Amino acid sequence: MKKMFITILFLVSVISAQVEYSTNSRSGKPINFSVDVGGFKSSVPNKTRMDFFVQVPYSSIQFVKKDDGFYANYNITLSFADESKINIIFERTWKERVKTTNFEQTLSMDNFNLSYKTYDLNPGKYFVKCIVEDSDSRSASSKEIPLVVKQISDSLGVSDLMLVSEFVKDSTGEKIIPNVTASVTNRSTSVPLYFEIYSDKTREINIEYSLDDLKNSTSFKQMEHLTVKPGTNLVKHTINNVSFSVGGYLLNAVIKDNDWKIITSVEKKIISKIHGVPSAITDLEKAIQQIIYIASTEELDFIKEGKNYDEKLERFLSFWDKKKPNSKTDDNPILYEYFRRVDYANKHFKGLGEGWHSDMGMIFITFGPPSSVERHPLDSNTKPYEIWDYYELNRTFVFSDQTGFGDYRLVNPDYSRWPGYRP
Repeated sequence: MKKMFITILFLVSVISAQVEYSTNSRSGKPINFSVDVGGFKSSVPNKTRMDFFVQVPYSSIQFVKKDDGFYANYNITLSFADESKINIIFERTWKERVKTTNFEQTLSMDNFNLSYKTYDLNPGKYFVKCIVEDSDSRSASSKEIPLVVKQISDSLGVSDLMLVSEFVKDSTGEKIIPNVTASVTNRSTSVPLYFEIYSDKTREINIEYSLDDLKNSTSFKQMEHLTVKPGTNLVKHTINNVSFSVGGYLLNAVIKDNDWKIITSVEKKIISKIHGVPSAITDLEKAIQQIIYIASTEELDFIKEGKNYDEKLERFLSFWDKKKPNSKTDDNPILYEYFRRVDYANKHFKGLGEGWHSDMGMIFITFGPPSSVERHPLDSNTKPYEIWDYYELNRTFVFSDQTGFGDYRLVNPDYSRWPGYRP
């Protein structure tokens, strides 16, 4: 029984390490999208209203040219399970249709489609899986969300915190565009947010906002005094004059009475990233090391020799600016694809070190997903090995796990035929 259990564990580890495959479609790589969710007081007794936001950049989906513009279609599925992930409670699927008349917009990371759905749930712990599938290319990606639905008090309760991308005023009033990525950049100086306070009577309260830098153990605080009325009170606040470093932050709103006693509180994790680069890059020094597969020795040395952080960052961004397919736009799909592959390698090719630095990571980052993969985890008289074929390049790579710990190494690597990075 013990031997069988070990074998099962081994097979599970092999399955979880499977590499994605390339396709002939434009969107052969996984769809990049963001999900955020917030809990608010429901009109249904004993339930909490959960608002779901799904943001899909135009560059992640396939547009098809038609007479009056460019169209894209994709499906979103939300599957709600219990905390164990075993029992599916319910599932919802809907289709999104996007149109633009400008071809350049179809390639942009800055343009996106935002979906909004709301569900009334019983308080408790859930597990939600969100799947986005492109209707034309059939490419798909998923994200898993552990969800805690809290019971909101009737006397004085508070909703979840939501970050704001923009406050928009039009003829119908003011609209709030949520910051679904829950991120800021090192150039940001403020954090707009909103939440709701529910009260059974008019009362005076104090709100202490704090923004804790989890990496540097520093905290930035602001105070606000409010008079809340019976019912729902929408609170819009902007934390100003913030200096962000790259990394994780914890945003808190603590509700206190006039005697400064804590009544309730709510928090949200946010991430600060480098302006103009993928959110996966949180460490500039590490990111500089990771461009070894696309940069020359001279280019790497030039970036590393920057006198300080700002100069290194400027040189790093200048390096990528030169690789833009279209110098007239801010978008750089090569930069985003490169670090998407780095992130994928770190998650799937761990071996004895970081995935991006492994042999599998090197090949995946350099050439992208293989056309096909042939796996041999349990062949007799041989170490586990894999064969990656790249049909368009007429190249084949063989990896062998000599240690038995998933550290697959290239067999007889031929660096003389190295063509360099391929986007």
